[in-house]
Amino acid sequence: MSKIGTEPVSVSANVQIDISDDKVSVKGPKGSLDIQIPDKIKVVYDKESNLIRVERSSEQKKVKALHGLIRKLIYNAVVGVEKEWEKRLEVVGTGYNVSLNGQDLVFKLGFSHPVVFPKVEGISFTVEKNKTVIIRGVDKQKVGEVAGKIAHLKKPDAYKGKGIRYEGQVVKLKPGKKAKVA
Repeated sequence: MSKIGTEPVSVSANVQIDISDDKVSVKGPKGSLDIQIPDKIKVVYDKESNLIRVERSSEQKKVKALHGLIRKLIYNAVVGVEKEWEKRLEVVGTGYNVSLNGQDLVFKLGFSHPVVFPKVEGISFTVEKNKTVIIRGVDKQKVGEVAGKIAHLKKPDAYKGKGIRYEGQVVKLKPGKKAKVA
């Protein structure tokens, strides 16, 4: 039995849930999200206890996997519309920095030109001290995808560690030529 799928999702008072046949709509102070529900999964919302339960119709392996997935997607939506998801990226390197131009991010990453990352619908950017980018949004998956695309602009280099990395990410540096000769 799915351990994640059997846990109920608690809903706070300022989040509204609307369940139709194949869709769950979640609305909150930060935004709204819709989650598509597969045929063999049933979502039940108890308004008295403010709990959402996800149930499955069979014990097939694929249905069990969907059971846990749908429960987690609903949980992510409920949390996201109440308080946004966020990822933090650091720009590391001499002369490397980031700034906001309107709602677009402008990176200086050692290339001959600045790299412009356009605004994405449903995602907000914040820059701290020209070295940290904070990506916020209601949809956890979209926040992660945008953070991954930004981190892919300039991966940390193996010798000096210059580039874009997630906050707290440890980059193992290779020793240079001097360390090999000595």
